[in-house]
Amino acid sequence: MLWRGRPRAWWLDFGGAVSERESEIRVYAIVRSGGRQHKVAVGDIVEVDKISTAKVGDTVELSTLLVVDGDAVTSDPWVLAGIKVQAEVVDHHKGVKIDILRYKNKTGYRRRQGHRQQYTAIKVTEIPAAAK
Repeated sequence: MLWRGRPRAWWLDFGGAVSERESEIRVYAIVRSGGRQHKVAVGDIVEVDKISTAKVGDTVELSTLLVVDGDAVTSDPWVLAGIKVQAEVVDHHKGVKIDILRYKNKTGYRRRQGHRQQYTAIKVTEIPAAAK
């Protein structure tokens, strides 16, 4: 008998207990780096656009846009101006290659171009608590 429209292990979806990992309160922050926003928590390793001034092992500060500490959400720009997320530079590397192909039919126009973005891997070491 086929169970169309249901996941393969549909019986696991009924009355499942909440795991310990889901029930623990985790502090995370939304930070800005290189014109992009990243959701980070302590211990996370995140790829951001290359930070050319930082060397491997250096500590960098990231500006914070939002801090969530359990049920307390801090989004006030005046409070967040004093909060800087601390991170350690782990690695500098290139991303995967992106092939850019341009082609026009019947004209003999073909252009091929490649690109590899420069990234910096950082490990978040500290998210300071917001002053209440």
